[in-house]
Amino acid sequence: MARTNGAATTRRKPPLPANLAALPPPFRPVQLATLVDHVPSGNRWLHELKFDGYRCLLSIGGGIAHSFTRSGLDWTDRFASVVADAVALNARSALIDGEAVVLDADGKTNFQLLQAAIKGDPSAIQFYAFDLLELDGADLTAQPLVERKAKLAALLDGHAGVIHYSDHIVGQGEALFDKFCGAGLEGVISKRVDARYVGSRNGTWLKTKCIRRQEFVVVGWTPSDKTRGFRSLLLGVNEDGKLRYAGKVGTGFDTGEMFRLVELMKPLVRKAATVDAPRAAVRGAHWIEPKLVAEIAFMEVTGDGVLRHSSYIGLREDKKPEAVIVEREAKTEEVKLDAPSSVAITNRDRIIDPDSGITKGQLADYYETVAPVMLPWAGGRPISLVRCPQGRAKKCFFQKHDAGTFGTHVHHVGIKEKDGHEEPYLFLDDADGLLSCVQMGTIEFHGWGSRIEDVEKADRLVFDLDPDEGLGFEAVRTAAFHFRDLLKQVGLVTFPMVTGGKGIHVVAPLTPKAEWPEVKDFAHRLAIAVAQNDPNNFTAALPKAQRKGRIFVDYLRNQRGATAVMPYGARARPGTPVAAPITWKEVETIDKPSHWHVGDGAELVRRAQSKALSGWGRADQTLPTV
Repeated sequence: MARTNGAATTRRKPPLPANLAALPPPFRPVQLATLVDHVPSGNRWLHELKFDGYRCLLSIGGGIAHSFTRSGLDWTDRFASVVADAVALNARSALIDGEAVVLDADGKTNFQLLQAAIKGDPSAIQFYAFDLLELDGADLTAQPLVERKAKLAALLDGHAGVIHYSDHIVGQGEALFDKFCGAGLEGVISKRVDARYVGSRNGTWLKTKCIRRQEFVVVGWTPSDKTRGFRSLLLGVNEDGKLRYAGKVGTGFDTGEMFRLVELMKPLVRKAATVDAPRAAVRGAHWIEPKLVAEIAFMEVTGDGVLRHSSYIGLREDKKPEAVIVEREAKTEEVKLDAPSSVAITNRDRIIDPDSGITKGQLADYYETVAPVMLPWAGGRPISLVRCPQGRAKKCFFQKHDAGTFGTHVHHVGIKEKDGHEEPYLFLDDADGLLSCVQMGTIEFHGWGSRIEDVEKADRLVFDLDPDEGLGFEAVRTAAFHFRDLLKQVGLVTFPMVTGGKGIHVVAPLTPKAEWPEVKDFAHRLAIAVAQNDPNNFTAALPKAQRKGRIFVDYLRNQRGATAVMPYGARARPGTPVAAPITWKEVETIDKPSHWHVGDGAELVRRAQSKALSGWGRADQTLPTV
């Protein structure tokens, strides 16, 4: 496939004929900013206002538009006025990153007013666009930020509606920060002018806050002896896979919001304490299931992690309790740019694959190289590791929980098991997290089919086509095209991924709406139907004795807690091959599922950037009812 041509004119274009309409571009993981202690200096950085709203991706094409949260949830109905305005933009298709906000009487963005507008008057919602990922079928993410913003400014030039261009200045960030803080604004987002768009946290976007604020989980309340409401909300935060007490908040509520919170908490009441907390601090507490997430402003945090001088801002409906962790400021000068890792790798010469001679150091270098293209897939979702501390020829084991031995770059999210108790599952969101796992002997990374923002809703459907011993790759190739066509018939666009093992994954990305029982049922019924229609070539039977001479359709990847190997993840197999998403055209000619190995990191990055292998499917793709 030829390299994507990202060039696009910035002058105003004439209206586009209706017959050139395109489908809305697929959802992509959003670029994330690192919290730092001060604004970076120099003209390599541009600076924008940090808005007080909901992060939002607008996908436009074919006369329709969609709005997605940062985790891919479809909020088209909540931002109806913005979506309606997006359709009027002069583009065949576009994918725009920005923030949905409401302005107060002083022209400042106000999160509480935004919440009220979502529930009452959505027409008050404005959208400030600050990045352009795709335009008229061209992928712009590999272009420098200043070029993307120039195209975005041209797209919005003369547009009169609720969608606006978010302007910036180059350099002078410290002065802008002082000005914003003096005006009571939230802070500054600083971005490298030459940065490409990477759907993860890679150090090229930084945020500096005027006021310390972040999300916390509401775990209960203390009663008031003066009103029918409460004295304060009790707060928690995820740490080492469980909720810990983070203090309380007793200001920032008006009467209406207080009574609304009371009604929301009533159905969640539980007898047992949600967190361990000092008895004196929570005397008379009413505990609730940890289902609500609130944004809280505060002055400082005590040595034991409790907030001081806190104030309630509002509930966050775009973030799930499992995803709420402590956000700590990094020193600006210590933030590494564009995903290089600061993790030291010991025993770099240790052989991890005796067949190829690949060493631990070479594996670490591979993961550091592919981090920019791997993290948009693997970051922010529960992962399980295949660890081989002495190399793949010796004992390897599967690990999905952690008690804190991986260090600060590997995070934990508490997820309920079948018996109701929580376990700390691993997740990561930067190159340091990947390399920390490699340092601990990890070779393979396997991920859930959902993200930590909502682990109960799948964002992909995976059919693992696993051939019996002796079947050639041609049989797998034919099976993959068969599944592509079947899924296309029910409205699902798919992409193939060679696994680095024996088979191919056929993956249908999903907007996370359907919960696991529904997803598993669909996958199971489709696998059974394929096996019944062509029993000579396919089987959905679990016993290996029943798979002889056939391809096993592994539908069990599509259930809660099940994992699949992550794109660009290495395999603990001879030659240390890697999994890689490919195009359907490439399926016709590729020689084997283990085509690439850890020595091909630079090539895989070039492929991902030139072929736009985002692999996220149509923006409106949901599980069909069949």
